[in-house]
Amino acid sequence: MKAVVQRVSYASVSVNGEVKGKIERGIVVLVGISETDNSKTIRWIANKLVNLRIFPDENEKMNLSVKDIDGWILLIPNFTVYGDIRNGFRPSYSKSAVPDLSEPLFNELLNVLNNIYHKVESGIFGAMMEVALLNNGPVTIIIEK
Repeated sequence: MKAVVQRVSYASVSVNGEVKGKIERGIVVLVGISETDNSKTIRWIANKLVNLRIFPDENEKMNLSVKDIDGWILLIPNFTVYGDIRNGFRPSYSKSAVPDLSEPLFNELLNVLNNIYHKVESGIFGAMMEVALLNNGPVTIIIEK
């Protein structure tokens, strides 16, 4: 599993012009799922996301998590996170899991996050989405397991 995490001031995700998820201060997570991912991977990533210390404390040091600031998580399914361009110019997505595997794992990640944290929104699996955000910092972290 690979997650691209961006610290944001606000963000939203829309499908066909309709807002499906909207957050205030928090993190946007573009998540790609590989064929080797499982429930153990899901729990590990969820724990990392909730406890990742990328928000500033009173001394402007990145010591606080989204949980510490009572912020939001916007989870976006995104198989292109696994795009590989080592050969040629067209990305290969061979490391991305097929939808029959990745959709249940994405839903499991969403459920785990909702069980351990109370401010979670998400995009729609398989939909063409428009994600709008204001990156704060900018701070962008890549997590891979």
